[in-house]
Amino acid sequence: MVHAVRRRRVLHAGCGVYAPGKLHPVFRGEAWAETRLDIDTQVQPDIVCSIHDMSSAIPSRSYDALWSSHNIEHLHAHEVATAFREFFRILKPDGFALIRCPDLEAVADILLRKGPDHPAYMSPAGPITALDMIYGHSASVARGHTSMRHHTGFTAERLGRLLLKAGFMEIHTKRAVEFDLWAVAFMPDVAPAPVLADLARGGLTFDG
Repeated sequence: MVHAVRRRRVLHAGCGVYAPGKLHPVFRGEAWAETRLDIDTQVQPDIVCSIHDMSSAIPSRSYDALWSSHNIEHLHAHEVATAFREFFRILKPDGFALIRCPDLEAVADILLRKGPDHPAYMSPAGPITALDMIYGHSASVARGHTSMRHHTGFTAERLGRLLLKAGFMEIHTKRAVEFDLWAVAFMPDVAPAPVLADLARGGLTFDG
């Protein structure tokens, strides 16, 4: 008898419009099955809810991993701790969360050196300024996409501290190019080394 290999489940929190390339390379391929979650019904997610309250939509210990890319900065500051506790709740004991958001230290640096309106880099949506990274993409907000507003920000220290407070046992952070801040947060029963090795093969390395 041939037994099907169980696919691991990754929750794509704040998925936005569907595109296969939005998943980090570690989650691509047949080993992983993606579930898309977003508060915006227009992006046609699998689950519609906010990441700071997934209790009615997702049972505890349902997912092997969580992927959040440029999403947590849209929360209000008081919602972050609740959202991170939800990340912890929905993950299996041997799971992990991979998070990317703007690096507030890098944004502050270019703000002081170049000014608020200097184009820091070019994105598919157009030039991105320090103000865009702090408050949300101004051109998108002007077009009525108010969900693009940013309400909080993160340094490596703040992100790691809040993830630890939510219950995660080990946190690795990385300040990267194009003003990105990364974190991988491990649940209590996970072995970090294989996950870190998989991430490195996908192009993401952590020093600590």
